[in-house]
Amino acid sequence: MKSRTMVYLEPEQLQSLQKEARNQRISLAELMRRLVKNHLTKDKGIPVASKEAYQKIVGLGSSGKKDISENHDQYLGKAIRREHSR
Repeated sequence: MKSRTMVYLEPEQLQSLQKEARNQRISLAELMRRLVKNHLTKDKGIPVASKEAYQKIVGLGSSGKKDISENHDQYLGKAIRREHSR
């Protein structure tokens, strides 16, 4: 369940956030939730995969495996863990 809160922002901050929300075609509230989530995730030390790691995932389609559609989460998890361990 979400809780309501109030935040005081400088006018320039509010205008910038509203513009960003419009550009992303989301509500200001959704943008704020995403910003808070990103901030809290970084503070917990959860690693963020590099762009290259995600690009290498594309190569999984040529693996010859027949069960990709059934086990895609496992294969993606293994690929991401492998890249982070390097």
